[in-house]
Amino acid sequence: MPGFDHVIAKSLSEVIEKNLGIKTVQKIEHRLFEKYGISWSQSLEEFEKLDFVLKELFGNAGAKGLEHRFCESIFDLKSKKTNDNWITISDPSINSTIIQTFGDLERKKIIESIISVPKIVYEIIKECDLPQTSGYRKINALINDGFLIPTEFEVKENKKIFKYICVFKNLKIDINSSKIKVSVQLNDSQQEQCSFLRTIKA
Repeated sequence: MPGFDHVIAKSLSEVIEKNLGIKTVQKIEHRLFEKYGISWSQSLEEFEKLDFVLKELFGNAGAKGLEHRFCESIFDLKSKKTNDNWITISDPSINSTIIQTFGDLERKKIIESIISVPKIVYEIIKECDLPQTSGYRKINALINDGFLIPTEFEVKENKKIFKYICVFKNLKIDINSSKIKVSVQLNDSQQEQCSFLRTIKA
């Protein structure tokens, strides 16, 4: 599943392994496959399934406590603004990925062109005045990294052509002394669809 779940999946995996140890993770992995037929990496992007297995192993309260700890390792919960849905990311690896993505001028241009209005790939390339080959390559990289997600589609010549939108509707990068802080506001669909955040809030 593309989107913000994919953006945080690698760091989430490392945080869980650090907290639970490799043997417990292997046990969870086995149970996930047994119950849902999914891999460990899939469960990180469909977190409600991982949540179910954690509750089986640790009970409701134990699972909630662990999930809160995972959340604290990735997000700065103290600086979270409740009224406007800003999320501050404290994980250096996720911050680095976001900064590198926005540091690339062509990728930044692509993201800015679809931050509020979904468009098909051809429209994005044309609007951003990108060479076709590198434009397609960069858009595909952004999709694979979870920054762009498909929304509605058009049907042309019996083919589905998806429109894409950025997972973020706002982004702030604060740099003071040696600390870099990235805060994001997810677009409306991602606020509802991000499996990890939805499960944590439940």
